[in-house]
Amino acid sequence: MPKTDLTTAPFAYDGLDRVIHEKARLGLLTSLMAHPKGLGFADLKQLCGLTDGNLSRHLQVLQEAGLVDVIKGYEGNRPHTTCRLTKSGRRRFLDYLAVLEQLVRDAASAAGKDEGRSRRLGIQPI
Repeated sequence: MPKTDLTTAPFAYDGLDRVIHEKARLGLLTSLMAHPKGLGFADLKQLCGLTDGNLSRHLQVLQEAGLVDVIKGYEGNRPHTTCRLTKSGRRRFLDYLAVLEQLVRDAASAAGKDEGRSRRLGIQPI
């Protein structure tokens, strides 16, 4: 997808990656960012409030995008699945967060023009 010219479309936010931006996947990536050694399937399921099937599908999307490694193995005689961010997944997520931070700054700046409303929303102008 071609990049948007920031001078003509400053609010296009091309860096908001649709693969990451989905609510469940955003939660999964945030959980994995907080646990660099990875998390077990059951832990991710609990942390993100997802069902087995829903978690499996979101992990598949993230794995296909190269953001997450899914390692299947055994702990004792029981199957165990561990998930962790890839190096490029971590970089891509940090890039995504930088764009999201810019979006919040832009929104706060725009809200600053209507000071009463921004205070009610808890938005502090820059």
